[in-house]
Amino acid sequence: MKKIALILISMSGLSAMSQEIMTPELLWKLGRISPLGISNDNKNIIYKVSTPSIDENKSNSKYYSIPINGGKASELKEYISLISDKNKSSDGKWTLSHKEVKINNTLGKDYYPTLDKSDVLIYDGLDYRHWDTYNNGNHNHVIITDDKNKEIDIMKNEPFDSPQKPFGGDEDYIWSPDGLKVIYVSKKKEKTAYAISTNTDLYEYNLKSGITKNLTKNNSGYDVAPQFSPNSDLSWLQMKRDGYEADKNDIIVRHKGTDINLTSNWDGTVDSFTWSNDGRKVYFLAPINGTKQLFEVNFPGLTKIAIRVKQITEGQFDINQIIGFHEEKVLVTRSDMNHANEIFSYNLNKKDWKQLTNINTEIYNNLSLPKIEKRIVKTTDGKDMLVWVILPPNFDAKKKYPTLLYCQGGPQGALSQFYSFRWNFQVMASQGYIVVAPNRRGMPGHGVSWNEEISKDWGGQAMDDYLSAIDDISQENYVDKTRLGAVGASYGGYSVFYLAGIHKNRFKTFIAHAGIFNTQSMYGTTEEVFFTNWDMGGAYWEKNNSLAQKAYNEFNPINLVNNWNTPIFIIQGAKDYRVPVGQSQEAFQAAQLKGIKSRFMLFPEENHWILKPQNGLVWQHEFFKWLKETL
Repeated sequence: MKKIALILISMSGLSAMSQEIMTPELLWKLGRISPLGISNDNKNIIYKVSTPSIDENKSNSKYYSIPINGGKASELKEYISLISDKNKSSDGKWTLSHKEVKINNTLGKDYYPTLDKSDVLIYDGLDYRHWDTYNNGNHNHVIITDDKNKEIDIMKNEPFDSPQKPFGGDEDYIWSPDGLKVIYVSKKKEKTAYAISTNTDLYEYNLKSGITKNLTKNNSGYDVAPQFSPNSDLSWLQMKRDGYEADKNDIIVRHKGTDINLTSNWDGTVDSFTWSNDGRKVYFLAPINGTKQLFEVNFPGLTKIAIRVKQITEGQFDINQIIGFHEEKVLVTRSDMNHANEIFSYNLNKKDWKQLTNINTEIYNNLSLPKIEKRIVKTTDGKDMLVWVILPPNFDAKKKYPTLLYCQGGPQGALSQFYSFRWNFQVMASQGYIVVAPNRRGMPGHGVSWNEEISKDWGGQAMDDYLSAIDDISQENYVDKTRLGAVGASYGGYSVFYLAGIHKNRFKTFIAHAGIFNTQSMYGTTEEVFFTNWDMGGAYWEKNNSLAQKAYNEFNPINLVNNWNTPIFIIQGAKDYRVPVGQSQEAFQAAQLKGIKSRFMLFPEENHWILKPQNGLVWQHEFFKWLKETL
């Protein structure tokens, strides 16, 4: 019997060891879910699943319906008739949409029609390019179409955008409940004024009079995400300060002519929100302690009832979207570092979860998963910092593992339980690396002050936070202190370039994607100048501006290159105008001319992200190839 037991134990161990691990190829086979809404009969959730095709180098989409209370999903041939159309007026006579309209002359042939084969671009102000596209004189305009297909351009001849470029969609415009007005988001500035401001406003277009008025002219920062409450009160998200894209985001309700800030006294920042069906509460999503959770805030109107924010959910996961409500349930998407988004319902009374979709469950069930641990590290200024530690599948504390410090971008991006299809911790850990992901200074979810401490201090406390995290984990016997690496993108890439000059031989290798290498040339070439103005404190030529001078000198990675002595892999998309290609070119050239082992991977048709399936797979293979060579 003992022999049989030993054989069974042995076979069990072999079975566990034979389980698959997440690989780059498997990552690019996962379906990606996008909820579209609750069906008109209030019985089903309608959603889209996009699945990348490596062979076709694109994603293919299918549409599904699943019962709200759970059950089998059904594929749909069409879905438009199944869900309400927010872009239809309440009387059904008018439809909202948007399209690009030629407004400005920017092309050579605009000025010289007979030279129609010229490919010249001519500008007399900034905003000549944005994200990954050069300005060709076209602007997004909101269009009203009647039942006879007659169109009204409600922004006729205006050189402004709605939806906002580059990422805005039809969430930037809505009908008033009576169907007589359109509320839309626009930053009505152009050229250089556009590039240095975040001052979007909500505008109201009156369908009968044709008159447009600015509803938020007294606020100088972002006003976005308009929606009406069930009681017809206009509500939206608002940031106060012009030029600060990561300012505290609050929920504003205009009730009987008074603007009520529901979250002003809450020490956090709102991602998105939606009203309860009875209009008595607002539910919202926000980062908190390395996760994204569901909150509620009561709406008291103009009464003396106190406004109270309450956290509803808690756990080691992110809630990414509120789909809607059904009876006592809220329907959301949820992810964690080991699982891509799926649709869940959460019972607000019973406080329990139910997973409704299983797009990738079968794949995950066949995987040996990494272990995600939460670690608290004391920073150099005596504060507690949350650090995520991702351990390889079948982790053995008696072994020693190479370890990666992950540097998050933003710099105010939340490092939560997200599931990235590029910076995927599950894939990294499954290739045998421990990943250390610190919630360093600058990240939301730890109070507004913690979030703001990154601005104008890029090379200061945040760098100490990184080093505190890697030094703390390096005390563990299972960490191979001779095989440490640092990786990251955007501000994370800046972090890698900066750490390469100050790490004092802690790290054996570096990987920087779209990193800022030279803060001066970054200021001179990036497109959203408000970002560099705010986070670096001003322009590099402002000699009497001590904060700016620190950003462009002491905190400039290019000034630390003399200390570089470690292999570095540099990655860049050529159509990245946020962190332009010259940043990576300068860094690679410096490394090569210093004789440092280095590699440059350029994606000519990609932007700040890598979106095409085959490019994404190359990215993953080269990432791990470099680590194998150097770590």
